[in-house]
Amino acid sequence: MPSLPAMPKKVLVTGAAGFIASRVCALLHEQGCEVTGLDNFNDAYDVRLKTWRWAQLEKRDKLKLHRLDLVDAAGLKNLFEKHAAGRETAFDAVINLAARAGVRASVENPSVYVEANVGGSLNLLEMCRQFGVRKFVLASTSSLYGKDHETPYREDMNTDRQLSPYAATKKAAEAMAYTYHFLHKLDVSVLRYFTVYGPAGRPDMTPLRFTQRIREGRTITVFGDGSQSRDFTYVDDIACGTIAALRPVGYEVFNLGSDKPLQLSALIELIEELTGQKAKIDYRPWHPADMLATWADISKARKLLDWSPQTNFRDGLQKLVAWYEENRSWAREIDTN
Repeated sequence: MPSLPAMPKKVLVTGAAGFIASRVCALLHEQGCEVTGLDNFNDAYDVRLKTWRWAQLEKRDKLKLHRLDLVDAAGLKNLFEKHAAGRETAFDAVINLAARAGVRASVENPSVYVEANVGGSLNLLEMCRQFGVRKFVLASTSSLYGKDHETPYREDMNTDRQLSPYAATKKAAEAMAYTYHFLHKLDVSVLRYFTVYGPAGRPDMTPLRFTQRIREGRTITVFGDGSQSRDFTYVDDIACGTIAALRPVGYEVFNLGSDKPLQLSALIELIEELTGQKAKIDYRPWHPADMLATWADISKARKLLDWSPQTNFRDGLQKLVAWYEENRSWAREIDTN
């Protein structure tokens, strides 16, 4: 097996039309990496956002993009075979950011989450084994921590009591990645992301959903009283942490978050200020799959990855609001229900 370089040059990024992955692709490309991105354009949320992100990547010279689903084992093998031709390995590293996302939606349709998040991850790990890829970065989630831990959350806390099928599938993917590390010496970084926000974000997440609905004078729904808090983290900070995780670590789990939780009520107030619009709020009972708070202990990422977030929340949210205004002609129609 080839040794793992300190900074891989040929990288496969899955979920390339996704919120985080599109930024990872762009930043890797700017650093001179040979980037291959793939995405299946699933309909978990409004595909117009994915189309917009994909179009930004298509403007980049020599950044290769493929429409492919990770559950298509034959198609995935064909892609690896083409990239392995005449080379020691198909890729230096794989960053698996493809997933079926969303906590509440997973409660309604858990089987599709198992297929995409567990089956798709397994297919990708198997390709890494077969084609000599030595580095694997897996996107996981802060939802694994459930509701029984004190904050801030540390990576060594027990994660056996997930509150949603989405979190359970991410836990399964983490376990499978460890198995491939143990059996096949795959170097693995698992990244537990804490609520990510920024331009062209996910419409099922509160920052973009509330920005759109408040700006357009529509009602926003708040489950509970708004006192729940989230460790909101700007997308470019998350992308930089993801790239930092390409370094050799053996097998490690890292929290990537801001380490500065913010209450939902404070988020609403700031969006009101930045948009100049007053929010119309429909308060509803607390959803059982939701967590009261997320808060990342990021000391491990600081120490082993030399990473820490650089964007304060106000500046990051201002960038989101500015993006929305620039793209309002179509962004106002994005489905944020």
